[in-house]
Amino acid sequence: MTSFRAAFALSKEEVKNATPPGTSTLVEHLEWTASQTKHDEIRLVPQPSQDPADPLNLPFWRKLAILGVMSLHPFVVNVTSASLSSALPIYASTPKFGLPPPSFSKLTYLVAVNILMVGASNVWWVPLANTFGRRPVVLGSLLLLIFSSMWAGLATSFNSILVARLFMGIGGGPADAVSPDVVGEIFFVHQRGRAMAVYTVFLSFGSLVGGVSGGYIVASMGLDWLHWMNVLLSAITFVLCLVFQAETLYDRPHTTIVMSDDGEKAGAVTKEAVVVADSAPASSYPAYSYMRSLRLISYRPGIGQKFLAPYKAMRLPGVWLVSGWYAGLVGLIVTMSTIGPQLVAAPPYLWGRDVGLINIGGIIGAALGGIYTYLIADFTTKRLASKDIHGFSEPESRLITALPALFIATMGALTFGFVAQNPSSIGWVGLQFGLGMVSFGLMQAPSVGFNYLIESYGPVAGDCFVAVTFARSIVSFAWTFFVGDWVHHVGPAEPFGIFGMLMGLFGLATVPMIIWGKRTRIWTAKWVPEGSAM
Repeated sequence: MTSFRAAFALSKEEVKNATPPGTSTLVEHLEWTASQTKHDEIRLVPQPSQDPADPLNLPFWRKLAILGVMSLHPFVVNVTSASLSSALPIYASTPKFGLPPPSFSKLTYLVAVNILMVGASNVWWVPLANTFGRRPVVLGSLLLLIFSSMWAGLATSFNSILVARLFMGIGGGPADAVSPDVVGEIFFVHQRGRAMAVYTVFLSFGSLVGGVSGGYIVASMGLDWLHWMNVLLSAITFVLCLVFQAETLYDRPHTTIVMSDDGEKAGAVTKEAVVVADSAPASSYPAYSYMRSLRLISYRPGIGQKFLAPYKAMRLPGVWLVSGWYAGLVGLIVTMSTIGPQLVAAPPYLWGRDVGLINIGGIIGAALGGIYTYLIADFTTKRLASKDIHGFSEPESRLITALPALFIATMGALTFGFVAQNPSSIGWVGLQFGLGMVSFGLMQAPSVGFNYLIESYGPVAGDCFVAVTFARSIVSFAWTFFVGDWVHHVGPAEPFGIFGMLMGLFGLATVPMIIWGKRTRIWTAKWVPEGSAM
């Protein structure tokens, strides 16, 4: 075990040669003596076992199907959460819950409490997923989302729909923590960047599409149908997950790295890393049928320790970094999507039923951010690994991708706030740009940030997600809860200026992690269980 002081006292060369959890040989440098040229080969990390039940051994079409349903899951959850935001001006002007109608500030509680529980509920969802499997948790939570959406559609009072929205948030929780864990369990390190980019695009589009569509659904079909559409979408997602989501909770065989010295060459010592996984032949494992992959229970003992694990994960510095990113970015998106329709419903805009169109800029920004991450994330990791003398892949190489996008998101928050403070006939363009810039940055939190946690702290990545989503829910809840009155009293510039400043600080925290992140992993290695669950 290495202390904090010892980790930061190591020389640069010692740090470069160290292999703490997260550092893996991604590129093999192979010398071809006949042609005197070098050939690089990508190594599969984690090393797959011979077991056909190993999620890494699933057919590629099956991995794509799982990626599809695990990406659809957060899309639908965020649609159910955000579709109400563009309908709030309508709720505030109709006697749905009696006279006088609830104020806009009070109606924002319907969004705030939902966002709070989406993150906070993972305090129990993830330990249950680590004990009984991913499938029962995803399917059970979707059933809760279906029935609580029905409740919202039948609610006749503000308090009733508020409680229904709370349970909808609980039902949506696993989309933020269990689904990305499933994606990380079926793809190798050199594939995860693109896979998580797909997941992130769907996750972000859910909030934005929901924000656009909600007002139109209410205007054409009525307030209740907003919730019945949520029921329909949740039911479709439940059926698709039931049919296509394989159980990916798997006890990966312990792997070790044996270092062997080759002193054949004069004056040179070459160290070769050999990954030793289970040696049992594939024929010794039971057949892995499609129906077996859909089993509903995969019990693992130690549920008490699993409930404590998310709190222990807060000792890991990377968790705090990604928590800051995710909390700031989602907090901005939620508050913008909540306040935006109110702004364009008032003069000089007067958009009426079209208030949801304020989210179009966010959709464009999310699309561009997704393309950027999809093209850059894995490319950067493989390129830096190929340049390393050992072929090492370091999780910190992914963080470089996020820096420009985090800066753009910070500028987007400031743009939105100051344009909103000074409305004009073309001010909506600035609002769209601000929301689009933040959406561009949001792509980095799950795509880059979650990948960083998976690769740095693989065996406890799910517990890290709990801490991250909990922080996200607290910040989003607080900002949404207070922003309505705050904007009413002082205007949008002050709150969004402060939110932008906080986002800038969260983004700047990335720089020391890029520089010293490997040293922190050397220090915290004692808290990350052995194995190759990366």
